[in-house]
Amino acid sequence: MPAAVSRPISVTLPESPYPHVPLTGELRFDPALPYGVGMAFPPRRPGDDELVWWFGRDLLAEGRRAPAGEGDVLVAPGTDGRVLVTLGRRTDRAVISVPAEPVAAFLADTFAEVPPGTESAHLDLDLGLARLLA
Repeated sequence: MPAAVSRPISVTLPESPYPHVPLTGELRFDPALPYGVGMAFPPRRPGDDELVWWFGRDLLAEGRRAPAGEGDVLVAPGTDGRVLVTLGRRTDRAVISVPAEPVAAFLADTFAEVPPGTESAHLDLDLGLARLLA
């Protein structure tokens, strides 16, 4: 899916066996789906698909300042200017540590593209339904 706003990010997985090894990812925003943002990671092996987690833009914005979210996606401020995004539940989860500065810049770009409170005017229901049924 083409993104109107995208920003490369370097993340770490603090709960993994290699907590200091950086991974490359990308934050994405598509104004046709204005309530969400994507966190994408390249394929691990040739022939694999990229991995993209979609979750609420407001969740990412709120979670930068205080713990936010329920269920499969949680966002909270981390230490040393980081944002922690937890994907999944209990033992089957990944905690992703993202520098707060690129997250803030990415969100500012998305809010310039689709200001908060105007999301419904940008919502393309036909496109959203087609993607759900694909």
